[in-house]
Amino acid sequence: MSEDAAMQTLAARLAPEQWSALQAAYARPARAYHNFGHVGEVMRHCASVAEGPGWAQPLEVQLAVLYHDAVYEAGRKDNETRSAELATAEIARWMPHAGVESARVAELIALTARHGQFAPEDFPRDARGDDTRHFLDCDMAILGAPPAAFDAYDRGIAAEYRGHVPGWLFRLNRRRFLKALLGKPRIYLSAFFHERFDAQARANLRRAVNEKR
Repeated sequence: MSEDAAMQTLAARLAPEQWSALQAAYARPARAYHNFGHVGEVMRHCASVAEGPGWAQPLEVQLAVLYHDAVYEAGRKDNETRSAELATAEIARWMPHAGVESARVAELIALTARHGQFAPEDFPRDARGDDTRHFLDCDMAILGAPPAAFDAYDRGIAAEYRGHVPGWLFRLNRRRFLKALLGKPRIYLSAFFHERFDAQARANLRRAVNEKR
C-alpha cells in the first residue's frame, strides 16, 4: 500500500475536524522532518506490517502513528508525553464509541522517547509485544532507507535543532546517538524489519558517523 493510500484509509475513519486538527498540529512549528509527511511514511510501513505479520490492535497502532509526533519542539524532553496526552484527549473527544484502547495508544507513543534503548526481549513474546516491536520499528525504518532519503532525514533533524541547540553540541550528541545505534547487536526489534533494513541501516549509519567526525 502506498503512503497516500494508507493515510486516506485512516482519514476516512476519523472526523474531518479531528483530521484537520492533526494536520495543523504537525505544521506547528514549521518542521523539516517531523511533519505530516513523516507520519505518512511511518503509516506506509505500518501497512506493510498489516500485509505481512499483521497487527493485533491495528487501530490503536494507527492512532499511535498518527499522534506520535503531534507535539514536537526540538530539544524538549516532554514531546512524547504531551503527544500521548493529546492523543488520549482527542480520542475521548472524537472517538468515544470506537472501542479504542486509548491507554495503549498513549503507551506506544511514550515508548518512542526511548528509541535505540530497547532490545527485542524487552517486550513479551506475544501479540501485544509483537505490535510494540513492529510499531517502534516502523518509526525507525528511515534508518534503512536508500541513501538519499536517509541523508534528507539527517539534514531535516539538523535543521529542526538549528537555533535551539548550539551546532557543536548537536553534532556531538547526534554522532553519539547514531554511533550507539550502530553498536547495537540489533537495530530493529522485529525479524520483519531486521531482515529488510538492517544492512542498509548500518551502511547509512557508518557513513553518517564518519561524516560527523
